[in-house]
Amino acid sequence: MSDRFVYVTFIRTTPEKLWDALTKPEFTKLYWFGASQISEWKKGASWQLAYADGRIGDTGEILEIEKPKRLVIKWRNELQPEMKAEGYSRCAFDLDAADGIVRLTVTHEIDAADSKFIKGISGGWPAVLSNLKSLLETGNAFAVPAALSSCNKG
Repeated sequence: MSDRFVYVTFIRTTPEKLWDALTKPEFTKLYWFGASQISEWKKGASWQLAYADGRIGDTGEILEIEKPKRLVIKWRNELQPEMKAEGYSRCAFDLDAADGIVRLTVTHEIDAADSKFIKGISGGWPAVLSNLKSLLETGNAFAVPAALSSCNKG
């Protein structure tokens, strides 16, 4: 059995700008509430989500990369023992563009039924991706109160 979370959003931007926002640490820290995705962004490269205070929230590896269309990351939570124990998940970012809009589909899945990890990211992804959309469309990110978002746990 496996568990999965899928989120689709439409962003008024270009695939190139969205790709930069997904992969460049100076952008990710703006909408990911201070955390940055760090990688060499090539197949087989290590990947991590690092917080400004030095904590490493998640680690993994780049499984697929096709700029600016598709990115797949092998992903494991490092901060919460019950989530880390579930092992690695797989997170795919698919970008499809048409007429000044990019459809971003995030599919995050794990080989575990009733996954604590999927339950956790199901609260975090909407906040992160809404903030990404806001940043790209308005130039401003927002702070999500901790009571409304599980993405700051750990």
